[in-house]
Amino acid sequence: MFEIAYAQSGQAQGPSALEAMVPFILIFAVFYFLMIRPQSKQRKQHDKFLTDLKRGDEVVTVSGVLGRVEGITDKIVVLEVADDTKIKVLKYKIAGPFKKESA
Repeated sequence: MFEIAYAQSGQAQGPSALEAMVPFILIFAVFYFLMIRPQSKQRKQHDKFLTDLKRGDEVVTVSGVLGRVEGITDKIVVLEVADDTKIKVLKYKIAGPFKKESA
C-alpha cells in the first residue's frame, strides 16, 4: 500500500583532517603563551641570577631562610644567617634576592 521512500545520499562527509586539528592547535598555542613560555623565561632569569651570585648578596632560600652569601661552589652556597652562624644550602634551592623593605 504505502511505501516509504528514504532519501539516499552519498557517503557522510566529516570534517577534513586539517579542520579536525585546528582546535588542538589553538589549545596548544594558548598553553604555550600562557604557561610554557612564561615558565621558561622565569627559569632562564633564575639560572642567570644563580650564575651571577656573588659573595655578600642577600638571598632567600626556597624554604624561606634569609641570609648573606659567604661562599659559593658549583653546587653549594654557604649562607650567614646570623652572627657567626653559617649554613650550607644547595645552590638551586636559592629562590632569589632578598630586598629589604624600607619602613
